Amino acid sequence: MSHLRTTAATLRALCLAALTAALLPAPAMAQTAPTALDSAASDPQREVSVAPDVRDSEIADRLTRILTASGWFDALDVEVSEGIVFIDGTAENDERKEWARQLALRTEGVVAVVDRIEITPEISWDLTPTWREIERLAERAQWFAPLTFASILILALAWLLSRGVAALARRSLRSRITSPLLLNFVARVVSIPVILIALYLILQIAGLTRLAVTVLGGTGLVGIIVGLAFREIAENSLASILLSMRNPFRAGDWIRVADYQGIVQNLNMRTTVLLTLEGNHVQIPNALVYKSIIENFSTNPNRRSEFTVGIGYDDSVLEAQEIIVAALRAHPAVLNDPEPSALVDELGASTVDIKVQYWFDGHAYSVFKVRSALMRQVKLGLQNAGISMPDSSREIIFPDGVTVRHEGADAAGDMRISAHPAPLLPEEDAADATAGEGDLASEAQDLQRQADAAPAPEEGANLLAEAPPR
Repeated sequence: MSHLRTTAATLRALCLAALTAALLPAPAMAQTAPTALDSAASDPQREVSVAPDVRDSEIADRLTRILTASGWFDALDVEVSEGIVFIDGTAENDERKEWARQLALRTEGVVAVVDRIEITPEISWDLTPTWREIERLAERAQWFAPLTFASILILALAWLLSRGVAALARRSLRSRITSPLLLNFVARVVSIPVILIALYLILQIAGLTRLAVTVLGGTGLVGIIVGLAFREIAENSLASILLSMRNPFRAGDWIRVADYQGIVQNLNMRTTVLLTLEGNHVQIPNALVYKSIIENFSTNPNRRSEFTVGIGYDDSVLEAQEIIVAALRAHPAVLNDPEPSALVDELGASTVDIKVQYWFDGHAYSVFKVRSALMRQVKLGLQNAGISMPDSSREIIFPDGVTVRHEGADAAGDMRISAHPAPLLPEEDAADATAGEGDLASEAQDLQRQADAAPAPEEGANLLAEAPPR
């Protein structure tokens, strides 16, 4: 009896082993088959049942109903073979595709999922999301409305208060600061803290405490960065302030600076504008003007000018000096105090050079016209007195020599020379001014009329005071 029981147990074990050997290859193929497919296959992290209780048709039917009910998939086709789910169709995005794959993996009896869903995004004309965003913006606007109103009110009050502080600063400092530019600059500096306090209050109301502290603390750093970035502009602006404080010249003054000479037209925050004697506008950077040597011809109305006259060595220097000084004193443009002078300056190669110096009213007379008239009259006086004004000597060398024959020589070799005195020049040369010299008036008024008629090369507030009428 025991032998029969042992035989029956052995047969049952052999049958179970054969059944297991027959069933195991099928699941193995089901797990490895998707790797040969073009689409991705997902394997569940769970054990595969040897004897599944759910049929493939039931799995396919269940998944089809769920996916169809979602309404997210088109051309849907679900097939199940040996527990492997094959899903075909189209979806609008990857999120829906992933949702379908996870759904199939969580379904009972599913061994693996082959997801062959294609993504085909569709253009939606549904404006519901847009309206929702607009509604959210409207809600935020309603929340920001009181804050915005309070901020505008604070800024308006701060602006009015800053203007009042600036006006008060101008009124109290007007007697101490004569420069209009410096006065406006100081007034603006005094009013800036009012605006900064207003910005700090607005940021505090908005709950941006850290940002408020950063704004106040970073103002100095921002100023340094801006100053480095705009160094030349800041340098010219600072130079304009210093020039307006020092007042080395005024509008309408005749100055020479940085190899340029002309009448000052304008001093703005960037440049100094000159009108040259040729009628051209020259803009010189204020930093260069401040660093250069400024020669102002209009500060003192009396100006000194000079020119040089050369006479022969055989002529009397004393006589020439008397003639020159007499011609200078006779001219109405020359001042008697300081008195004119004629000084021996150099003993040249062929002439004795006399430097002629004189003073005249630079506001009333032109330096060029007066010099022309005086040189003409001095030349006339010297020629009428028989004083020669030879040209510079030149040395000519003849290697073979030159034969010189004296005409009019007697037998003894003496040469008779007839003296021919220099003819007197016309009396028109003795006039104080000729047609070519005009009325000897200064060119400043003519240049100023040209400047008034011409458009300014650079608009901007003039930081200079007008020169007093002359």
